[in-house]
Amino acid sequence: MLSMDKALESWVARWRQRVDLPLLVRWHTAPGEVPPDAPSWRLGAFEQPAVTVTVRDGAALPALLTPTLDSLGEAYVEGRIDVDGRIEDILAMAHTLAENGAAEGGGTLSRIVKSFTHSRKSDQAAIQYHYDVSNAFYSEWLDPAMVYSCAYFENGDETLAQAQLKKIDHILTKIRLQPGQRLLDIGCGWGALVIRAAQKFGARCVGITLSQNQYDLATERVRAAGLQNQVEIRLQDYRDVTGPFDRITSVGMFEHVGLKHLADYFRLIGELLTPDGWCMNHGITSTDAHDGETAHGGGRFIDKYVFPQGELPHISTVLRTMQEGGLEPWDAESLRRHYARTLSCWSETFEAKAERLRAMVPEKTWRIWRVYLAGCAWAFEHDQISLFQVLCRRAGRSAQELPWSRRWMYAGAPASG
Repeated sequence: MLSMDKALESWVARWRQRVDLPLLVRWHTAPGEVPPDAPSWRLGAFEQPAVTVTVRDGAALPALLTPTLDSLGEAYVEGRIDVDGRIEDILAMAHTLAENGAAEGGGTLSRIVKSFTHSRKSDQAAIQYHYDVSNAFYSEWLDPAMVYSCAYFENGDETLAQAQLKKIDHILTKIRLQPGQRLLDIGCGWGALVIRAAQKFGARCVGITLSQNQYDLATERVRAAGLQNQVEIRLQDYRDVTGPFDRITSVGMFEHVGLKHLADYFRLIGELLTPDGWCMNHGITSTDAHDGETAHGGGRFIDKYVFPQGELPHISTVLRTMQEGGLEPWDAESLRRHYARTLSCWSETFEAKAERLRAMVPEKTWRIWRVYLAGCAWAFEHDQISLFQVLCRRAGRSAQELPWSRRWMYAGAPASG
């Protein structure tokens, strides 16, 4: 106990020479409330701390002495530390500690390029780990349609539900979906896009997912909407789908494909498309030009606790591998600001319903999701990760078939060609 006290005292002294943080660190490894006389250290001059970290387990000490987003996040979700304060202040404090820790030599500024083997079995396990927490859990903080991807705030004043519907319509308008056309949605979630495509655009749709929970609820929602003759939901790997399809959408899914498999993924999409078909790939991208993970250990935390085997390509890699896979990228739109707002909406709802959500899942799961949603909102806001919609079609087609402008994407006007 004494040596740990001294280690913390030395750490606090070093930090106070460089930064003035409204952070209070307390030491109390016994269960229950923290007594007023528990050892505590201030990292700045303040009347009331913005954030209070309570060390509950001595194993958390290395995370404080050499802080990274990975080590701090792990200490929190494993219950080695408790953290009190507004989630925005907690995230700002964590990033300050990680960035200064890297400058001191304790952390790392490097962006590691990950590489995983993506078999059908491992991909299914990764998807089910993330999405099969419970439908009830997701429904508490998503919009009523349960759209779990970046919304589209056309004017900036939309509610989350309005922005999610606009995102779906934005995608379906971009791909120029027509009545009677056959649409494949790879990674269909809880079915919102295929249901909208059938109801508003008159398409015949197939939605695929590897999540049993998503499959069950999406199938139920299709039945409730009376769309069984237009929409089919499948529990199926994308590698097992056969075509052809006039239109293909992939929303928030290609992050699970793997960097080494992107060209093959896009090649398969091209094979599934009709010769004059269009595809929309909507997905999260790295802001590191070499496809590295988020800095300061944020990517390692997400891989360990949130998205096993997730790999984010830079937009340049997306465009290159599309071309390698036989697709022509025709239009790319960044929605980074939109995902920062989307995640902030999710995080705010999560915080507002904190106790209700905490009672629904194990404590560790609740902590993972709390820090994940807020952390991703911060990362999108500060250009550590991004998101692009890329509209593409089979390569080698005549230029005469291409529209002259992008006006139809926003005005909803028919595109020539």
